[in-house]
Amino acid sequence: MVVRFADVAQATFSPASGPKPGLVAGVGAAAVAAAAVIDPATVDDGPVICPFRLLTGLPCPGCGLTRSWVYLMHGHWSDSVAANPFGILTLLSVVAVVVAVSVALVRRRAVPELGGFTRSRLVWAVLAGWVVFGVVRAVAVLAGVATV
Repeated sequence: MVVRFADVAQATFSPASGPKPGLVAGVGAAAVAAAAVIDPATVDDGPVICPFRLLTGLPCPGCGLTRSWVYLMHGHWSDSVAANPFGILTLLSVVAVVVAVSVALVRRRAVPELGGFTRSRLVWAVLAGWVVFGVVRAVAVLAGVATV
């Protein structure tokens, strides 16, 4: 099966089938490019855009991922881990999807589906760890041990 650029451009999200790989790759590539362009010296000065944090004042598991990616793209490893330790894993995952979809398109092969990936026990274990991390961090903020 040959996947045309038009097929990737029309990628959509369906709650039943999940996100299309082309859509994930496109958004992911844009996010990685943005992280490479944003100046790490100014990344902490932006507005809070997390709806959970705006409503509760507590960080969600994803809070700090943008800062983590920006720091990673500029070689600030310790700052990246401090912002969100899952930043490294999420950035590598997105880059892997972008590479897999790009290689498939260049070789004129079928774009790999994400279905098998989302059924992986490892993926679910990492997601569970990510949620536990978010809960522990929120409790630490409530207890005054950590700041947002």
